[in-house]
Amino acid sequence: MIDLDILQDASEILQYDSPNLPFALQARYLSEYTDMRALCHWHPDIECVRIYEGEMYYDINGEKILLHAGDSIIVNSQQLHFGYSNNEQECKFSVILLHPDLLKSNMHNYQKNVYPIIHSSGISYWYFGQNNENTATVNDLLDRIFALRHDDPDDIDCLLIGLFHCLWHVLYHQSNQKMLHHASQENPDVQLQKQMVSYIFAHYSDNISLDDIAASANISRSKCCKIFQQYLEESPIAFLNNYRMEISCNLLRNTSYSITEIALSCGYNHLSYYSKMFLRKYGCTPNQYRKQGHAS
Repeated sequence: MIDLDILQDASEILQYDSPNLPFALQARYLSEYTDMRALCHWHPDIECVRIYEGEMYYDINGEKILLHAGDSIIVNSQQLHFGYSNNEQECKFSVILLHPDLLKSNMHNYQKNVYPIIHSSGISYWYFGQNNENTATVNDLLDRIFALRHDDPDDIDCLLIGLFHCLWHVLYHQSNQKMLHHASQENPDVQLQKQMVSYIFAHYSDNISLDDIAASANISRSKCCKIFQQYLEESPIAFLNNYRMEISCNLLRNTSYSITEIALSCGYNHLSYYSKMFLRKYGCTPNQYRKQGHAS
């Protein structure tokens, strides 16, 4: 399974492939994630997802897009997003993370053609499916970038930056200029969702309640539940428990802490309750999970 380390602002801590350039190239299967569903997160990087086999849903700020083999989707900076399986179907895909700073070689170009897009409230993603005339071009660029993962990071700097500029050229012309220059604000409910997810990521080890989660965004319990259902399709408490389980799995795999210590550190005051919840979710006890040697 794959776990995301999360900052207290709920942005993903990214492990870049090079100490010199902020990028990451990753091959993934949905089955690597618990319940074939990634945690919702956001980050300043541009995230490019290319589907090779199968299909999956991608949720961006509550909007759901079904991605098929041959499709690509590129998520703009700082957007709340996650992918998950369609009817438990496997999906093979690549993820390319590229920080906008890679486009700062010419600051005039960056200020004119990059900064307005990554800060536009009207552009959250670009979808390239079979009916988009730019799909073949984007897929070719993503494949060429992804192929660089086999090369020495110190040898690909110029080529990577050049390919990223070519990709951005397509994205720039794909962007709707009316959306780009529209001075609208971020959907307030998306911002509230980010605040509440951030609160859970920062306080999952505490004895927090629905009231606490709602109070973190200064809204009512009913509004809190409505927003979680709209954007994450689960209740706030279900999201909290799922995150606690993700953290506990990581601790079971990668530490020698006792089961009791792990339960307490993840916000479970009673070992029996933690074990019961774990068994219900994973079909085995925490001790069995550890002995099975699950790889991260």
